[in-house]
Amino acid sequence: MDLKDKNRILITAALPYANGRLHIGHVAGAYLPADEASRFFRLKGKETHLICGSDENGAPITFSAMREGVSPQDIVDRYHRSIRDALAGMGVNFDIYSRTHTPRHAQVTQDFFLRLYERGHIVKHTGEQVYCTVCRSFLPDRYIEGVCHYPDCRSSGARGDQCEKCGRPIDATKLLEPVCMVCKTLGRESRGHIEVRPTDHWYFLLDGFSGQIREYLESHPEWRESVKRFSYGLLEQGLKERGITRDMDWGIPVPLPGGEGKVLYVWFDAPIGYITFTREYFESRGQPEAWKDFWEDPTAGLVHFIGKDNTVFHAVIFPAMLAAHGGFRLADAVVANEFLNLESDKISTSRNYAVWVDEYLAAFPADPLRYYLTAIAPESADADFSWKQFQQRNNSELADNLGNFIQRNLTFCRRYFAGKAPESEGPTPAGQVILDEIEAARREIADLLYDFRFKAALERLMRLSQRGNQYFAEEEPWKSRKSDPVLCARTMATGLRLVEALGVFMAPFMPTVAARLRDFLNLPPLAAGDWDAPSRLKGGHPLREPEVLFPKFDDAAIQPHIDRLADSPEK
Repeated sequence: MDLKDKNRILITAALPYANGRLHIGHVAGAYLPADEASRFFRLKGKETHLICGSDENGAPITFSAMREGVSPQDIVDRYHRSIRDALAGMGVNFDIYSRTHTPRHAQVTQDFFLRLYERGHIVKHTGEQVYCTVCRSFLPDRYIEGVCHYPDCRSSGARGDQCEKCGRPIDATKLLEPVCMVCKTLGRESRGHIEVRPTDHWYFLLDGFSGQIREYLESHPEWRESVKRFSYGLLEQGLKERGITRDMDWGIPVPLPGGEGKVLYVWFDAPIGYITFTREYFESRGQPEAWKDFWEDPTAGLVHFIGKDNTVFHAVIFPAMLAAHGGFRLADAVVANEFLNLESDKISTSRNYAVWVDEYLAAFPADPLRYYLTAIAPESADADFSWKQFQQRNNSELADNLGNFIQRNLTFCRRYFAGKAPESEGPTPAGQVILDEIEAARREIADLLYDFRFKAALERLMRLSQRGNQYFAEEEPWKSRKSDPVLCARTMATGLRLVEALGVFMAPFMPTVAARLRDFLNLPPLAAGDWDAPSRLKGGHPLREPEVLFPKFDDAAIQPHIDRLADSPEK
């Protein structure tokens, strides 16, 4: 059963670390496509819920707190608000945006851990962990940096849990040329102070689920190639037991004797957050048992949207955890995007080389960025954001194509049909072709969105808009208005039908503009099932005065953002 046949769908988006601001790479990777999918499913009449929250546990939080000289709680409080507000400003419409450093999430995660432990899938034994003799403490994975230990990678800047270059999990004890990030942050020499020492920890017996995970992956040949490549690659290397506890004091405590001073690994607790947040959401609606309809019932849809660096956790490790638990179903789809670069360079938060969402929203509306990020979406390969291209595509594609067609039709009807939809005898032959093309686009865009091909779906929408401009130019209603008013009315009635349809089709991508267009058309806000609803623009329907939907951006508006990037420190 694919998602077309499912009437209830739960969508999750990867939990952002609450240790920094949100940039456009984050938005393009997981949150924008997740929002577009949820909006589309709702328009198709499906009960859809979009779940997310801040990832507030783990070493990145404490590392940021140490760097700033504040408490971890200060960090998560600040950035939880910042990320939540930035996503809301981008029009990402979560049903719930929660957080993981809460008593409720700790309880759910500890219960999950104990279930796996009681079923024999978690064991305790002495293993090796990196120790800094200067700090006099074992180091969490993210506190270690070095050269990737995989022979075919050997990239510098790999952290102790994952190499961002090759995307594979790292064994911190095998990291080459390891450096203690605590010492590095505090400006003291760290090389030579790194040792590997024995310590007691709990391990998830991931290796026992190789067969189930392979069957799971093979049952989804439709998944993106990058997801399958990373996942099968990990299986070919051989799954190994995985440490799921760390020597730290910030996080969810290990709920067993001997767990003092140890917390559950953030990559164990974070995906469980999807379950916690779903429960919180339905409890807030007075339906405390409804979360089971999505996490236990396979007839509902479950989709994870992530960035590529989270692939193995969502396509291999988390499914194995769920299988070990025995009480949950697995996701129907794991949708991962590649990375987004910036002006042909890697986005770098440390160099302030990024387009920060809050700064963008202070200068421009959200929908043009949503459009551009979808148009260049890194669905199958890394993509590159360019301020000049952003400007060019906004001005030519949104303003001169889509916006121009809408504005011409609405303005013409306001001026020459007393501000109402024309009374029409029916479409002309050319108009019937347009109506047929609307229905073809309705089906094709829907099929593409069901396949999570957002970029292609947006391209199809824009081709329909281009076809509308062509139709308007060929039918010349400004001439037929005088020579054949009946023909003019038939032409413009069809044009308005296309305007109305474009407003529906653009809603997943540009929801604010779509809502404004509905207001211009004097139609109610879009609701569940409206993707396939018949036209509501009958003859005589009053129209409101239109305004410009897509203002053009001049060089003076764009150049300061280009200049700021040029001022970023060199690598």
